[in-house]
Amino acid sequence: MRQEIEQAVQLLRRGDDASVEQALTLLQNTVFSFSMRVCGQREDAEDTMQEVLLKSVPHLPKFDNPKALVVWLYKVAKNRCLMNRRRSKFAPSQELSLENLMPDRKELDRLSAVDGISPEMFAIRSEEASRLREAIQQLPPQYRIILVLRDMEGLTDDEVAEITGLRPGTVRVRLHRARLFVRQQLTKSWSGKRTRGGKPAVSEMPRRMPNCKALFAELSNYLDEKLDDSMCEELEKHLDGCAPCETFLATLQATIEGCRNATAESLDRRRAGELRKKLLAQYAEMIPLSKR
Repeated sequence: MRQEIEQAVQLLRRGDDASVEQALTLLQNTVFSFSMRVCGQREDAEDTMQEVLLKSVPHLPKFDNPKALVVWLYKVAKNRCLMNRRRSKFAPSQELSLENLMPDRKELDRLSAVDGISPEMFAIRSEEASRLREAIQQLPPQYRIILVLRDMEGLTDDEVAEITGLRPGTVRVRLHRARLFVRQQLTKSWSGKRTRGGKPAVSEMPRRMPNCKALFAELSNYLDEKLDDSMCEELEKHLDGCAPCETFLATLQATIEGCRNATAESLDRRRAGELRKKLLAQYAEMIPLSKR
């Protein structure tokens, strides 16, 4: 959604009423979509959108740099979303263990039997979109925020770090674990994919498991092109001779693509229109017509 915010900044620079209204519409949709993905409840998301934008309007004329507005707006929305979830008494935070997110022997045997390996065969179809939303909502908040900002809103690691107050390295760790968790939840719907010869193959994983697990920890960095050349070469060499790892990578890649291509929830037009009138009036009071 960062493109919408960048477009909103350009519209605000024009200053005419039509451009300002269009900019506010873009900001409404962006904040609501993000809030819906984090909160999971429409009422919470609408309340968050309203509170964030009412708080934002006095500051909008000050933002000439789209990146600064991106960081500020998401930071305010993130804080409000987390406050709403605490009031709603959602599950408390918990840490995700990398060990628990790795496939067990049974899944690795099944993965080794999959034929015609490609991310496309595991693509998240429209009828599975609700599964993806449910899996994301099951993530502990500190992981959900990272996944939504990075894979669904399209922000960079550095921007996510600035919004969350975390180090970029911590963002990478949480992002990978969040992706693995969602992948783990989605594999239940992928259990019926084609297998070689119509039956599971016997895996060699007991012998190779340690090396496979070490590489599993680097798969997000590999897919995001953040590995150095030597590590990338080592991983690709391993994948070329390890069917379970190759399929595991395909399922992870499909999960990431599913998050990136997920359709944003639409905002109620009536409520959005009512709020926009308030925002436009507030904006007009701050910026006299002669200076717009």
